[in-house]
Amino acid sequence: MSTEIALPITEQENPRSKDLSSQSTAEIVALMNDEDALVAAAVQRVLGDVVKAVDETVARLEKGGRLFYTGTGTSGRLGVLDASECPPTFGVSPELVQGVIAGGYDACYRAVEASEDDADAGAADLKQRGFGVGDVLVGIAASGKTPYTVGAVTFARSIGAFTVGLTVVPGSPITEAAELSIVPVVGPEVLTGSSRLKAGTAQKMVLNMISTATMVRLGYVSGNRMSHLQPRNVKLRDRAVRIIVAETGLDYEAAVKALEAAGNDLKVALKKTKG
Repeated sequence: MSTEIALPITEQENPRSKDLSSQSTAEIVALMNDEDALVAAAVQRVLGDVVKAVDETVARLEKGGRLFYTGTGTSGRLGVLDASECPPTFGVSPELVQGVIAGGYDACYRAVEASEDDADAGAADLKQRGFGVGDVLVGIAASGKTPYTVGAVTFARSIGAFTVGLTVVPGSPITEAAELSIVPVVGPEVLTGSSRLKAGTAQKMVLNMISTATMVRLGYVSGNRMSHLQPRNVKLRDRAVRIIVAETGLDYEAAVKALEAAGNDLKVALKKTKG
């Protein structure tokens, strides 16, 4: 009988990269590019589940709920990144989409690995944020078995909140804990166990879809334009002016004046100039 331990995909060795340490720079980056090309196809296979996640999230947010991401390490940082982009991009409150990472803020810029082993901490961090039955939780865990994240998802589901498990490992604990699972299977990493690579890319792609499609459905976008963005720097003010031009037909200078008259609030400027 075999004594070999079955490893999750995230820990398996990739036969294509077995000679990685002896390869040239050109060979390494070409191999990584080839492997990355597999990610979009893996995500495409789970688009039906992404649609379900978005539709349920929209339904919850329309009733006053919030969207939370939780995770550890790379997965947690990706959640924090996606959440932090929502206020400037869509003009929403920072409370609407929140990233919760094991180890707190410090874990965003340095590794705090030990914190991921505490299953109770995941639930405790959600409770501290006032997470409730009307909210949505996306638990992000490449391996699908991180105690912190699984604990958070288990708690969230127990109180009736909508839960999503985002992982790259089928049949992992988080897929059992969550109401809905999104599992883009990207295969073993070029660097064995480094799930910040293909797994992280797949997770980021899915999070992009969840947040963007949700905000589009909620009315924070006009056509393909960020009609609610917050113009807090030169680049964004220029973008806001160009949006006014495109949406209203005003010339650039008139659009600048319209934005200034609205106190640099693009949403207000559009309402006044289109009304």
